[in-house]
Amino acid sequence: MKGGILEVLLVNAHGIKHTNIIGRPVYYVIIQCGTKECRSKISKGEYDSATWNQKFVFRFPLSQWRNMPYIKFRIMDKEFFNDGGFVGETIIHLGGILTEGSDRGYIEVMPAPYNVVLDDATYKGEIKIGFKFFALEKLQGQPWEANVEGKGTKDSTVPPIMNIWKLPLLKFLLYCFKKSAKYRLKEN
Repeated sequence: MKGGILEVLLVNAHGIKHTNIIGRPVYYVIIQCGTKECRSKISKGEYDSATWNQKFVFRFPLSQWRNMPYIKFRIMDKEFFNDGGFVGETIIHLGGILTEGSDRGYIEVMPAPYNVVLDDATYKGEIKIGFKFFALEKLQGQPWEANVEGKGTKDSTVPPIMNIWKLPLLKFLLYCFKKSAKYRLKEN
């Protein structure tokens, strides 16, 4: 495998700790995957929940994926006077996702809730996250759709889809042709 792409879908969080003394909380998440760090958009949620629905893409060569055991999500609460109060964090181990994804060429983990760990090592709340991993070597030279469907062939899934659209189009064109032929016969 030459490398891979990890897509992370940050969905929402529920039951998390509210750190603001005054005002409504404004949550964001800092995602750390290996040497890369991303920041989510700000979510003005309720006191104990937030919704982001945001996708992040991490692309690394194989040598870096092997040395990357986990991905870290730090939930922060924007304060009036400083940029953030720590709410909690979630660390997800990537070993199974990377191994399975590199073997198959593609793996998708539907969004699932993960516990949010506080400073004192207790749990409060859940963050919902989904993953997709694409192995670059397995995807090269093959249509992406064939790999996603889990088909081991190099056949593309585009022609069957196009055949579905051709049939109604063909019927419509035939209908128009018949109408124009009847119209020409009536004129003569």
